[in-house]
Amino acid sequence: MTVRSMATAVLAAALAFALALPASAQLADRKALTLEAAKKIMAAAEAEAMKNKWTVAIAIVDEAGELLMMAKLDGTQPASIDIAIGKARTAARLKRETKLLEEAVTKTGRTVILALPGVTPLEGGVPIKVGDQVVGAVGVSGVTSAQDAQVAMAGIAVIK
Repeated sequence: MTVRSMATAVLAAALAFALALPASAQLADRKALTLEAAKKIMAAAEAEAMKNKWTVAIAIVDEAGELLMMAKLDGTQPASIDIAIGKARTAARLKRETKLLEEAVTKTGRTVILALPGVTPLEGGVPIKVGDQVVGAVGVSGVTSAQDAQVAMAGIAVIK
């Protein structure tokens, strides 16, 4: 056997071994927010808002911040739609409540946060977590920021 054919055989064996590895060694096992879960979250969030007679917009996004569901209760100002989506996207993409960003700006003076692309540093965006993994977020706008957060958390509570 020549050196060249031996090297080819070793390379072929290494390639065969690599291809034989299970796919789980190459891919992450992740949870995902389903449409069914988003519907349950939306129903609970709407119920919380209606119980308090709050006119709000509610947005639910996946882990990447892409919109899954959107609702604008009757009488809600149109601007609340974009604000709710922005809060939800921010919470999902930065994997934290938007309240923390608002506090960083208002309490610690970290105004540099305002320069982050696509960030809405207003309370009312709450990530949806399964264990430590963020699978999406809820954003609410229309009443005070604390009330917006209350509606978002009421929605998320149904899947925990």
